Amino acid sequence: MAWRARLVVLTILILTCVTGAAAAEGLRPGHAAPEITAGRWINSERLTISDLRGRVVLLEFWTFG
Repeated sequence: MAWRARLVVLTILILTCVTGAAAAEGLRPGHAAPEITAGRWINSERLTISDLRGRVVLLEFWTFG
């Protein structure tokens, strides 16, 4: 039973951190998305948010470590 309580507390803590970080950056539903500042585009010319409006967009993030 104690592990369930810890899991609930951990979940609440994670959700609080995630929503707090988004609020700190000004990311809110219904507001304009920030510009994409990626250094390299693979399959197209560099696009802006207004170029992508109304389209489905897939962002794939990679990290090496």
